[in-house]
Amino acid sequence: QVQLVESGGGLVQPGGSLRLSCAAPGFTLSEYVWTWYRQAPGKERELVARITSTGSVTTYADSVKGRFAISRDNAKKSVLLQMDSLNPEDTAVYYCKAVHTVTWREWWGQGTQVTVSS
Repeated sequence: QVQLVESGGGLVQPGGSLRLSCAAPGFTLSEYVWTWYRQAPGKERELVARITSTGSVTTYADSVKGRFAISRDNAKKSVLLQMDSLNPEDTAVYYCKAVHTVTWREWWGQGTQVTVSS
């Protein structure tokens, strides 16, 4: 069964770092656009970072520019989100989404909780 599985979330102090992973064993990474979203309590889901199917272009929300980095590990068939200098406003459930570049079919992971608190 084709699915995405996020991991790496947890509780971290302000200023700390986490690395999220979106495992995609049934996917050919280069056939999809990959996006990390997040949803905080009481707020709408928002785009955090995106990487194109070629891996050549990345896009970030203004609130995370310079702190977060999206990348792909083709060997491990994973999409990563390195998060540094975390602050309490980064607290949310983080989701991974894949969109096929030809069919535009979408897949979502189940989400991983990130909590930034002292």
